[in-house]
Amino acid sequence: MGLLGWIILGLLAGAIAKAILPGRQGGGWILTLLLGVVGALLGGWIGSAIFGVGINSFFSLSTWLLAILGSIVVLLIFGLITRNSRRA
Repeated sequence: MGLLGWIILGLLAGAIAKAILPGRQGGGWILTLLLGVVGALLGGWIGSAIFGVGINSFFSLSTWLLAILGSIVVLLIFGLITRNSRRA
């Protein structure tokens, strides 16, 4: 999958992860979509390291699940970091 495919997958996975997560995460949609790209990369890396399933094809179900789960993880971590920084 090319660079443009990674970016589109990450943007869509970030939007889906934002819709799945309850509550308000700071940063707005632009930051959420960028974190989605990071999450897609993270999901692909973890999936290939643990399960032997990588992000191979844009239209593969495993690709989408790994990208969305990676985006959720990244958004949760970002939410924990920004919540603690707002209280200080």
